[in-house]
Amino acid sequence: MSAEPEYLPADVLAEDEPKYLRRQKPVEIRKRKFSRKTWPLYRKVLTGVSLSVALGWLFYQSRAYLFYSPGVMLAGPDQIEVTNNHFVPSEAVTDKFSADLGRSVVRVPLAERRKMIEALPWVEQANVQRVLPNHVRVDITERTPVAFLRNANELSLVDGYGMILDRPVEGDFHFPVASGLSEGQSREVREQRMQLFVRFMKEIEREQPAASDRVSEVDLADASDIRATLTGVGEAANSADPVSVHFGNTDFGDRYHLLVRNIDQWRASAGKLDSVDLRFAGQVVVNPESAAAAKSE
Repeated sequence: MSAEPEYLPADVLAEDEPKYLRRQKPVEIRKRKFSRKTWPLYRKVLTGVSLSVALGWLFYQSRAYLFYSPGVMLAGPDQIEVTNNHFVPSEAVTDKFSADLGRSVVRVPLAERRKMIEALPWVEQANVQRVLPNHVRVDITERTPVAFLRNANELSLVDGYGMILDRPVEGDFHFPVASGLSEGQSREVREQRMQLFVRFMKEIEREQPAASDRVSEVDLADASDIRATLTGVGEAANSADPVSVHFGNTDFGDRYHLLVRNIDQWRASAGKLDSVDLRFAGQVVVNPESAAAAKSE
């Protein structure tokens, strides 16, 4: 007996069949390349790019002009202006720029040239500036000498910081002579001694106006004792005779006052006054060099 095929209801068969979704046609989205809202952004970008290109071109042209154009070249010493120099020769200043000739003034190393100029003995300070398009200006502050310096058989000049200066031929100076300094000493030692000299001169001038005019020489060999040679101190007939005075290293005004007040009396007592030692408080030694020489005989 043959088996009969089994028939199932259509709705049951429908549940077992795989469910397939029909492929839907994609929706085409049209994009607008230049919408009204994007125009400001594009304008900003284009403006920025154009400005960058213009600035780059301008920078290139400016750099080419400032560095290589004949109009900004330092061609000769006549383009270097030196001002406020009285004893510093202009040629000594312009020579410091010899390596810059034929180059743009923009490429001149101002700080380096300033240091080279300030190494000149008479120059205390220098201000170096570019003056476009093709000049350099150097403003000089010269040193101020305060004394002659006895150096062997010659007289140089020295400022208050111990800088030894060549004596210019055209200069007219009226200073006392400083001794006890030399180029062999360190700059610090010379400066210390000259600062002592400056203080001595100021204090005696403060005590009596024009007192510094009576100082003919100051020995600075001993930093603990300023020994000055003075003339014209006192009112006696022989006041023009020079006298060597030991002032020590402090209270110069008070000791000068003591000298002026008593020098005529000391001259009368000693007969001839060659030297006075004022270094000791409450004690004055008259003619100490003569007394020491007499003891040694």
